[in-house]
Order: sequence, then C-alpha cells, then structure tokens
Amino acid sequence: ASNAYFQYVNSHGGIYGRKIVYKYLNDQYNPSLTSSLVRQLVLKDNVFAIFNGLGTPTHLAVAPFLNSEKVPDIFVASGCECWDAPSKWPYTFGWQLDYVREGKILGQYIKQHFAGKKIGYFYQNDEFGQDGVKGLDYEIPAKQVVAKEAYDATNTAIGPLVAKLKAAGAQVVVSFSVPAFTALLKLNALGLSYNPQLVVSDVGSDAITLAGLLQSFAKQSHKTVNGNQLTQGIITDGYLPALGDASSSWIQLFTQIHSQYLSKLPLDGNVEYGLSAGYAFVQAMLKAGRNPTRQDLVNAINAGIGQGPVVAPYAYSATNHNGVTGAYLGIIDNGVLKPQGSVLVTDATAGGAITPDTSPQPAAPTSGIPAK
Repeated sequence: ASNAYFQYVNSHGGIYGRKIVYKYLNDQYNPSLTSSLVRQLVLKDNVFAIFNGLGTPTHLAVAPFLNSEKVPDIFVASGCECWDAPSKWPYTFGWQLDYVREGKILGQYIKQHFAGKKIGYFYQNDEFGQDGVKGLDYEIPAKQVVAKEAYDATNTAIGPLVAKLKAAGAQVVVSFSVPAFTALLKLNALGLSYNPQLVVSDVGSDAITLAGLLQSFAKQSHKTVNGNQLTQGIITDGYLPALGDASSSWIQLFTQIHSQYLSKLPLDGNVEYGLSAGYAFVQAMLKAGRNPTRQDLVNAINAGIGQGPVVAPYAYSATNHNGVTGAYLGIIDNGVLKPQGSVLVTDATAGGAITPDTSPQPAAPTSGIPAK
C-alpha cells in the first residue's frame, strides 16, 4: 500500500522531479533474517533510507546497525516505546501510536466503563505486549486485574492461557496481540463457552483482517463461522480515520489511490496504514529539500511534520522520536469500526494526563500530495 502511494506521487512529478524507488524484502518475522536482508539493502543496494521496517523484535535486531551506518531509519512499523531514543539511535523514528500511550487510552476507558469488573490481560511476550501492559497498569486499578497471560508468537497453542483467563473469572479481556492471535483468542474462548468483553489494541483489531482470519482458522477445524458476527462488539482504538467514514477527505483520497493502484487487495486497515505511512514519508522527503542528504531527512523530521492523515499530532522533535500522540475509542459493529467520542492525546509517562484533542484534523490536499 505504501508503494501504491509512492506510485501515485511518482505519477504526479515525484519528489522534486525524482521518482521514489521502494524495495521491500520478506524477513518472515525472523530477526536473524531481518539482519541479513537489511545489511543487503544498505551495503549492496545502497538505499537512501529504511522506511517502515515491520515488527518490534525484528527491527530491534537492525536499529543499532542502521544508526552506526547513519542510515535514516524512518517510521518503524511498530509502536514500541524503544524507538524514542534520539541520544542512542538518532536516525530511528517511530510512527504509529506507541503501545504505552495506547495502553493508557484503553486503560482509562476500561477504568471508566468497567469499574469493579474483573480484568484479564492477554499479550504478546515481547516489547509490544509489555509496553501495552505498562500503559494499562498506569490506568487500571491493580485490584481489578485477576490474570496476566503472555503468549509466545511462535506458539499458536494458546488454549491453556485462555483457560486460565476463564478460571480467573476475567469478565473483560484486554489483548495486545497481532491479528492471528486475536482470532485464536476468540476461537479458543468460544470453544470453552467463554465470552468475555474483548478490548483489543489497534494492531490486532482490524475488522476485515480479523473476520477473514476467524473464517480461515475455523475452516481448518472443519467449522463454519461468520467472521463479522465474531468481531461484533470488540472495543478498540484508532489513530487513522475510520474506513467507514465516507465523508473523510482522507478516506476519499485513499479510496481513489486504492482503486487505481491496489484494487486486488481489500481496502482494510493494513492498506490504510501503508498509505498513511507513505504519505508521512513523502512529507518528510519534501521538507528535506531538493538535493537532500541523509542528515537532511533526519533534520526535517526533527523539526516536525504536519499531521496529515493521522488523527492526532506527531511528537517529533530533536528530543522526541515518537510518532502519533493519540487515538479515539471505537467499537466494531457489523464489520465496521465506529468511533466513540473525541480523539484523546497523552504522553508515555505514568502521571501524564489523557485529554481530548480539540484541534481539527487537517483535510487531505486536493492533489493528494503534501505541500512543499
């Protein structure tokens, strides 16, 4: 999807006349493979920058190398708080809402709407899940949390973990999980006649992706399910415009680019993510100037970039390499995420306030290209 946006930009004159060439390789979510492929891109292919490298454990394997080589490591596709380390990794920048902020926003909602209920955590046992739990614990009273179950991303046999959540009496289960494990959580709970309220982080809650996974996994067990029915009522958050909001100028732009360059794929949250991150990269490249060095690109982001399609401002500065600072709450209804209330912004500290963001989101440019 990012490549689709880059093709769109290239067809409209590129970056000061230059075409974006986007090469991406499949590391199979294997950190050792990530290392060899990123070294190939940097040392053999001489890329100008690494953009949107996916995953927390995978990208932790290459961030030190990229910084030692002074290669811009732009907008990592992970919300780990670890990317905000400008003194240690001055060339690395996060992009999406970090998991600590997200945990705080979800945690505050749970504290307000499920007071007195028994809460269980289900999370990936790495920085992704651990950062999410940190944010949740900042907001949810400890006495309400009756179970914390961590899964290993290499082991899909999570039945015992779900059984522990049920045995603990968890009435609300908060999940910091990738989509496949969100689907497995739901199916295992169904198998145990266990139906807690699910609150799922943005990463693992795209309604279209989840519905497809639920149907695929059930089919492997020779069962038929309605994916949309199984996602009904899941509470989550969003830092991009809701795909069902046809009035959003960003959704209109993305729909146009999708139909022109990416029509074989569904316009789901993954596609919206890629288009949005691609837009941010073009913003930064245009700001870096006509003949940019790698340092010019880093300096451009340190000076701040406009909000673009994300629903809250970016945190970027010379001393802060986090990305999006807030999100709205939403509920999946009939396969569509429906926002609830205003956008909330916060920081990644324990005592940092969670407040409504009163500034309106900027409209998409008519041309679809960021202003220079």
